[in-house]
Amino acid sequence: MHYPDARILIFAKAPKPGRVKTRLIPALGPQGAAELHARLLEDSVSRLTALRLAPAELWCTPDSNQDPFPDLAHRYRLGLFRQRGADLGQRMHHAAADALLRGDKLVLVGTDCPPLDGSYVERALQALERNDAVLGPVQDGGYVLLGLKRVAGALFRDIPWGSDRVAEITRERMAALGWEWAELPLLWDVDRPEDLIRLNGAG
Repeated sequence: MHYPDARILIFAKAPKPGRVKTRLIPALGPQGAAELHARLLEDSVSRLTALRLAPAELWCTPDSNQDPFPDLAHRYRLGLFRQRGADLGQRMHHAAADALLRGDKLVLVGTDCPPLDGSYVERALQALERNDAVLGPVQDGGYVLLGLKRVAGALFRDIPWGSDRVAEITRERMAALGWEWAELPLLWDVDRPEDLIRLNGAG
C-alpha cells in the first residue's frame, strides 16, 4: 500500500427500505431506493479499494452486523466498525478521532457519489502531505470527502447536514481554526430524483 499509515473511512447505512435515499422514494419507491443504495454502496467500496492506497474501513449504521456489511468486509478486506453518536456529526467526529489513534491521516467518504474513486482519494492523500485538511465538494453544497490530519469538534458540531451550506460552513470552521486546506474538483452525488438522469447516463 502507498499510504499504510493512512485510513480510508467509508461511511455507510444499511440498505433498509424507507430508511435510505428517502428523497428518491417518490421516484423509485422504498424498495427501489434501498436497492439503489445497496448498489451504490458496493460500487463505491469496489472503486475506493481498487488501488489499495491505504487500509479501508467500513463504518456502519445501525450496526456492523447488518447485511451486506459483513460480506463486503470479507470480500474487500475492510475493517468493520459501528458508527457511534446521536447525529451524523457526532458519528463522523468519533470515527475520525478513532482513526487518528491508529494512523497519521484519514479520508472520510460517503457512498452516494459515482465519480468518487481511488484516484480522487489518492489526490486527497497527496494533498494531506502539505495541508491540515482536504475538502471534496459536491454540486448540491455538501461534500463527499473530508481528509484530515487532526480532528476538531467544530467541523462536525451544529452543521445542517443535508443542506446546501455544509461545505460553506465547513470552510468557515477550518478558517476559524487557522487551518490550511486543499479543495478537490467539484463532483456530483445521487440524492434527488433529477440525479437519477445523470446516474443512468453515467451507467
